[in-house]
Amino acid sequence: MRDFKKEEALNTLNHSCAHVMAQAVKHLFPEAKFWVGPVVSEGFYYDIDLGDQVVTDDMIAKIEKEMKKICKDGKKIIRKELSKEEALEMFAQDPYKIDLIDRMDEDTTTITCYSQGDFTDLCRGPHVDNVKMCRNFKLLKHSGAYWKGDANNKVLQRIYGVCLPTPEELEQHLQDLEDAKERDHRKIGKDMDIFMADDLIGRGLPMYLPNGYTIWQELEEYIKRKERKLNYLHVMTPCVGTVNLYKTSGHWDHYKENMFPAMEVEGESFVLRPMNCPHHMMIYAHRLHSYKDLPIRIGEIAHDFRFEASGAVKGIERGRHFCQNDAHLFVTPEQIKEEFKSVVDLILDVYKDFDIKDYRLVLSLRDPADKKKYHDDDEMWDTAEQELREVMNELGLEYTEEIGEAAFYGPKLDVQVKPAVGNEITLSTCQLDFCLPAKFNLTYVDKDGSKKTPVVLHRAILGSLDRFMAYILEETKGNLPTWLAPNQVTVLPVKNQYHLEYAQEIFDMLIDNNIRARLDAREEKLGYRIRESQLQKDTYQLVLGNTERDENLITFRKHGEQKSTTVTKEEFLAMIQAEIKNKGK
Repeated sequence: MRDFKKEEALNTLNHSCAHVMAQAVKHLFPEAKFWVGPVVSEGFYYDIDLGDQVVTDDMIAKIEKEMKKICKDGKKIIRKELSKEEALEMFAQDPYKIDLIDRMDEDTTTITCYSQGDFTDLCRGPHVDNVKMCRNFKLLKHSGAYWKGDANNKVLQRIYGVCLPTPEELEQHLQDLEDAKERDHRKIGKDMDIFMADDLIGRGLPMYLPNGYTIWQELEEYIKRKERKLNYLHVMTPCVGTVNLYKTSGHWDHYKENMFPAMEVEGESFVLRPMNCPHHMMIYAHRLHSYKDLPIRIGEIAHDFRFEASGAVKGIERGRHFCQNDAHLFVTPEQIKEEFKSVVDLILDVYKDFDIKDYRLVLSLRDPADKKKYHDDDEMWDTAEQELREVMNELGLEYTEEIGEAAFYGPKLDVQVKPAVGNEITLSTCQLDFCLPAKFNLTYVDKDGSKKTPVVLHRAILGSLDRFMAYILEETKGNLPTWLAPNQVTVLPVKNQYHLEYAQEIFDMLIDNNIRARLDAREEKLGYRIRESQLQKDTYQLVLGNTERDENLITFRKHGEQKSTTVTKEEFLAMIQAEIKNKGK
């Protein structure tokens, strides 16, 4: 449960500390001018014009030292209201403040400034009582930032920091930040050779290396096995579609700004597809259906493309190319509740397999006042939203409702997870759609011989395989369970001259039994090869020397453990096969 009072107090503290930092900068660099210094999720930052100077780590250390002096001095922070005329006069020499003041409406805006000793800045506040309260701080990083975020403007110096109420809380926060760095899937992806990116290929277009593609294939086969048990029919459809396809679906009007630009070919316009529902609608439409055929569950691991803002691109968690674990369930109105329940059951079953516990359910609804964003059919929306509410209530699920978060064609259930790094993300979703089936003139023949329009459930269990992989890497710090690990066993002969033949025999046995293994017989010291295997987070290391060779044994150590265990090769094979089959449970 969020403690809004605590959050508000923390925001006030951080905003006050931003002013302490600005005051320290002004002491050290008297010509400095300041743009804005807002509170952000990681603490605060200030954008500063330092002329031709660029912030360095040495400068950060000096600023921190000066901030400590200011906090120790303990000056009170004093609020003062100004007229627009007074504000313009007070900040007459500061073009950044003049820009802010000029855009204020003096009839509706209360202009305030805050002073602490020899420093005064234009600010809405609120602030803490005195600067001594800001003494538990740390400056975290620095970067360049365009004024107003416009690349045509001057580059300012942005300094980030954080302030906590107590030294203990600050120390814990800094430890958490270090842990977050270690958990960042981009770092893990580089360390474990999982994926790469290159600007020559394009921002937001990651490429999976052999280790990453192995994880990918395991996730794909895992979810397909579960879907096949539920009678899903898997298809493969093209990564492009005509503009007319997306005009028919409505995506062109409601989603165009998120698509890559259209390509003109032989007098026809094509786009890289941002989603798969139009293609699946056409698969359903290619032949007649009876009510006896329904539900029809069409699934696909589908490549999609969305033109994400460059600032939003983040490794494989959010890219411009990604693969959805997508499916569309074509059902009669009477089947909605049963099929929706089946989707929820599948989501919870998958979360149990991956030990995902920190999540919440959100019923995402439309904003009735927004006629541009959403398909304009009040009756359809009322019916669809009520259907989902009833199912959620009947299942006894706890959920919250969020207005304005629905898809343009219907309400949805979103499963929000809290990853080890960063803010909440949507992992799974199930959307109810009365709109697209009608747009594509989809029908089935009902019991009475009449033609009816099916209802569609759009659902993604793993979401995108890319985001799911990023989530799992961060949750596990790359220490993946054996069934998912890129390399399950590394075979290490102590000395090639004496032990390579036996190592080759063990390697062949593992490969023949579908165990992912590699034989490291490089002419390097054993300790070096062991350390490399540990850095790659290989699940098992088999060290084979004279005893193992002479007695047909295997000595293994599992990643993360210190002890070594010696067993027969048959026992090791049976053990790892059971572990893979049972997913370590």
